[in-house]
Amino acid sequence: MKKKVIVVKLGGSTLGGQTSTGTPDTTLEDILKLAAEGITLAARTIDRIIAREGLTRADVAPAPAPRRFERAAPNELWQMDAKGHYPVAPGRRCHPLSILDDHSRFAVGLYALPTLHADGVRHALVDCFEHYGVPAAMLMDHGSPWWATRNEAGLSRLSVFLLKQGIRLLHGRIRHPQTQGKVERFHRTLGERLRWWGVPDDLDGFARAFAEFRTEYNEVRPHEALGQQPPGLHFHRSPRVYVAQPPAWEYPSGSDVHRVDQNAMIAYQGQRFFVSEALIGEQVACTRLGPRVLVTYRHMYVRELELASGRTRSLLRPMDAAGPADAQNAPTRSLENAQNAFPTAPTGAHNVLPMS
Repeated sequence: MKKKVIVVKLGGSTLGGQTSTGTPDTTLEDILKLAAEGITLAARTIDRIIAREGLTRADVAPAPAPRRFERAAPNELWQMDAKGHYPVAPGRRCHPLSILDDHSRFAVGLYALPTLHADGVRHALVDCFEHYGVPAAMLMDHGSPWWATRNEAGLSRLSVFLLKQGIRLLHGRIRHPQTQGKVERFHRTLGERLRWWGVPDDLDGFARAFAEFRTEYNEVRPHEALGQQPPGLHFHRSPRVYVAQPPAWEYPSGSDVHRVDQNAMIAYQGQRFFVSEALIGEQVACTRLGPRVLVTYRHMYVRELELASGRTRSLLRPMDAAGPADAQNAPTRSLENAQNAFPTAPTGAHNVLPMS
């Protein structure tokens, strides 16, 4: 009985009475769900069970985001973030890496990584792309390794890897975690579940727990925003396929193309300008706009050059964005348009596949 109460509470809304911590808790909807399972309990009794299991702590209480957004279809936008690490052994850590589809809340990836280095994150992303295809855009914060924290340019080698797959990069505003509210809420739910099961003490244990949680979250656990249905019923594989060796980018005819040299600079009209260390050896296009030049890498603006002063500044945003490249101001290019530029999967290859 206690386990059923926990499952219903973790999957339900929290808009009713108050627990001893002041956190909104049991609702009429929760009571009706339990009654359907043959369990008749008073709201205070359910609250006591939840409190006894340590699931009403203030630090995991859900906080409503001041502004919500949602993509219209699966794979228009994936959110990626890393949850705070867990210690697993002296001097070692487990870093949970989560990748969530914005429209369906489907967890396309949940990985137990020993570090958050670019190679491990890239391997996890390739695993997701091979199972579920490639999204049109990805939303991340300004953390390493998807953002170059050691220089103001922002562009990292992991970012370049994503751009080569035709993915538009969006970044949440600094110190505004609510921009990635869905993945933040996913992390709170994961933390609650681990406390209920018992936090593992090694990476293999975390990997097993993450696999079990991901299956439950995607295929069993109801979600209020999805009409109390699990995310798996609202997700399908992207028609865009992962390309291990992307072809060279073809800029429009007549573009002023330059190669970024080993010093991360380009030569333009007798001057040298810094572009990005992550783009060393890559070709970029320059577009003159009066006293300034916009530098484009593939489908992203990456740099603005000031000809008079010789200064440059980072300009990391999609070419079709009307404002700053964040999740709410930069519209995602439609999948229909993306399919014209990038390979697609064979007809019928749209089923959700299990992760290995």
